[in-house]
Amino acid sequence: MRLLIYDATWVGRALVQPGLTASWIVGGALYRSLGRIDASFGATSWEDALAWLCSVEPASRIDEVQFWGHGTWGRLWIGRDRLDVDAVVDATHSRHADLLALRARVRGPASLLWFRSCETFGRELGHRFAAAWAGFFRCRVAGYTYVIGPWQSGLHSLAPGQEPTWPVREGLPDDVAEPAHALMSGPLQPNTISCLHGQIPEGY
Repeated sequence: MRLLIYDATWVGRALVQPGLTASWIVGGALYRSLGRIDASFGATSWEDALAWLCSVEPASRIDEVQFWGHGTWGRLWIGRDRLDVDAVVDATHSRHADLLALRARVRGPASLLWFRSCETFGRELGHRFAAAWAGFFRCRVAGYTYVIGPWQSGLHSLAPGQEPTWPVREGLPDDVAEPAHALMSGPLQPNTISCLHGQIPEGY
């Protein structure tokens, strides 16, 4: 199975701002119509998201999970609920048991966890996150070093046992030592795809 989780909390303001959740709902419907995913789910927390991932079609194994939502360096967010390196390395973490249950459903090294969220693989925190999650799930993980939107730049993937090779300052402005955020994605930035791409290009 190929599954999609999206953040259902970013609904915007009625009649003023639609919010990103609406875009993710439409995008998920498009991806399903194109045969890129088998099912999608709008989650309001990581407890909610992982419960669905661990229970949907329980007799089937999982080949791919995409997450569409917000991220920061080394972190994934659903609303104000966060997952980071601690979730996979700390057995006492509140979501660790859920992640173990999800790992049991992942098919193996050929599977993919694709975090389509801003900045998650950026800086040193992003390097640690990528290596820890690939090692824990024993499969390929993918994420970005830039702020993403219609263009999605700084896409990299990592297999279990590999170390990140992309620069720790990829996606950061050159003239700011400690920026608050990465740069916005664009067609001329490294390792760029669009939101309509359903596969990771070879070498990314």
